[in-house]
Amino acid sequence: MSEQAVAAPKHEHDAHHEELGFWRKYIFSTDHKVIGIQYAVTGLLFLLFGFSLMMLMRWQLAYPGAALPLIGNLFGEARMPGGSMLPEFYNELGAMHGTIMVFLGVVPLAVGGFGNFVLPLQIGAPDMAFPKINMASYWCLFLGGMTMLGSFLVPGGAAQSGWTSYAPLSVIAGTGQTWWLIGMIFLITSSLLGAVNFLTTTIQLRAKGLTFMRFPFFVWSQFVTSFLLLLAFPPLEAAGVMQLMDRVAGTSFFLPSGLVVSGQVLANAGGGNAVLWQHLFWFLAHPEVYVLILPAMGIVAEIIANNTRKPLWGYRSMVYALIFLGFMSFIVWAHHMFMTGMGTTMAAFFQTTTMIISIPSVVILTALIVSLWGGSIRFNTPMLFAVSFLPMFGIGGLTGLPLGLNISDIPLHDTYYVIAHFHYVVAPGTIFALFAGIYYWYPKATGRKMSETLGKIHWIGSLVCMNVVFMPMFIVGLAGVSRRLFDAGSGYDFAQGTMHWNAVSSWGAWIMGLFQIPFIFNFFYSIRNGEKAEGNVWQATTIEWSAPSPPPHGNFAIPPQAYRGPYEYSVPGSDKDFTPQFEA
Repeated sequence: MSEQAVAAPKHEHDAHHEELGFWRKYIFSTDHKVIGIQYAVTGLLFLLFGFSLMMLMRWQLAYPGAALPLIGNLFGEARMPGGSMLPEFYNELGAMHGTIMVFLGVVPLAVGGFGNFVLPLQIGAPDMAFPKINMASYWCLFLGGMTMLGSFLVPGGAAQSGWTSYAPLSVIAGTGQTWWLIGMIFLITSSLLGAVNFLTTTIQLRAKGLTFMRFPFFVWSQFVTSFLLLLAFPPLEAAGVMQLMDRVAGTSFFLPSGLVVSGQVLANAGGGNAVLWQHLFWFLAHPEVYVLILPAMGIVAEIIANNTRKPLWGYRSMVYALIFLGFMSFIVWAHHMFMTGMGTTMAAFFQTTTMIISIPSVVILTALIVSLWGGSIRFNTPMLFAVSFLPMFGIGGLTGLPLGLNISDIPLHDTYYVIAHFHYVVAPGTIFALFAGIYYWYPKATGRKMSETLGKIHWIGSLVCMNVVFMPMFIVGLAGVSRRLFDAGSGYDFAQGTMHWNAVSSWGAWIMGLFQIPFIFNFFYSIRNGEKAEGNVWQATTIEWSAPSPPPHGNFAIPPQAYRGPYEYSVPGSDKDFTPQFEA
């Protein structure tokens, strides 16, 4: 064997390693770990911004027409004359809150952040398959986010047509809607680039011995999520381009013939179909719900297995349920559209598929709950958030069943009941899982642990306040109050008995905002001053814990190898209660 062969690098990445300058190391980086942190921090900042928009809305809903104290006058006479909110500004806040929280907050954090940072480490890969495409996916997200934020500054303000941007209202809306569409095209492109990368990396760069049924459940969740992104986002990207053409090029993809606006027949309207936009939008937006929830389930599974010190109950059943869930998510979208009068045959089909898709969710949730039985549970901060996810997601799922049935959906459609259902899935559901993941993998990213005391304060305050915010919305929704009334229905007699519940929700939201301060402080303070956590701090079994904390360029000094399944905890006869995948 030649000397060159002996000296050959262990990874191809090592061959090209050079000391990079600041810009290439931290800004325009191609290292999956840096890109994952960029995604995560960007997602957290957008979550904070979107949450702030909601807190402004909650003032108007709690005290309709009252001037907002202290900061009301900062928004200008065009939006809040005398500090009181105009309906147009409320619509801006509503549309952008939904868009930012889903597309710029949860998805970048759940998929871009955790997926980029954790997945290559968990499969023993030195990096993502396409590092430059990975960098491009982040910068597409960044450009899309900046475009969305910039829309607040254009004449007429940001988009006002809801986060769903239903035509024809969105086609004839102000300039902010054009910016919204351009931003969405960037965001969709970002997700598509990321999905291709995740799929290729998972299939091609697995460690030796890491068969598919040895994947940690988190890897499976990101794998299925990537298929959803790859297959569901292109129809919405096409729809976004078509709506943009309707707005700027005089086409009429979504404008029906004879459309009258302010007493005038719209000249370029003709032959379009507004319901077509709904089909294209929901064909993405229902799989999008699972894009939010599947990574959350993956995070919760990792933490529950680790902190019960026992294998996941029904691992294979969970994997098969996950795959079936991904497949079924493509054939339920029109349960959002019963109000369009689709006919009883189509309604029956989508009702049936909606009931069927609840089954794999129940399988996964049940397996996670049963995994707790008989475990030697460690109640650290990641585990508290992970366990809290289970009942919160359960409430969200159960309350969704009436919305999947035509006869009960029609009176509940577009009421606060829908808001409560969706937010139980995404806020105390998905976001709790994301908090759990941050506390769990923070030592891997920084080499230090976050404060347990501050973490538990953050957890208990968030858990209580989340329920104070969203539980009253079920009551308001069952009373029939529409979700988009800027005065919470104060002009209607039937809504008078629900007005005090809006004040309860609002106070819950503002207090919850205060409970995020310990998290923000903890997150940044612990980078330099947290307890040192080198090595396998949680005594976990998956491959990422064989890498140093934080991992260097190329991740592993020696390419890891998988010798067993991902959750070999408390193996009878073993001298310790965990047997890592990477130990022979």
